[in-house]
Amino acid sequence: MRILIVDDDQITRLAVVRCFSGEPGTEVITCESAEQVIQHLGVPVILDWLLVDWNLPGMTGYELVCAVRANRRFDGIRILMLTSESSVGHVRKALAAGADEYLMKPFTKAMLLDKLALLGRV
Repeated sequence: MRILIVDDDQITRLAVVRCFSGEPGTEVITCESAEQVIQHLGVPVILDWLLVDWNLPGMTGYELVCAVRANRRFDGIRILMLTSESSVGHVRKALAAGADEYLMKPFTKAMLLDKLALLGRV
């Protein structure tokens, strides 16, 4: 399973990476901006999961979800919004844009892995 984490906060990226340490067959890639993700997706890479923070510099995580879902080439990528934005409006907006699930910070390893399992972790 290949996971791409996008969050502008280094501590959060490291915390998420640690959640997957010891998980066999899991490769984790990190980016700190949506623009980096777009560049990363421009190369032929198989990606299973995209974990996205809402609040990113430049392009927001919501805008990134919209951009990924607008390209049929990325239909197989599952998207989890992993963010501190907790309003019902944000949750609805992200899910309507094509996010598969939404998890609010702070989170635990168990919570994160449960969300992925809920959606049929690859």
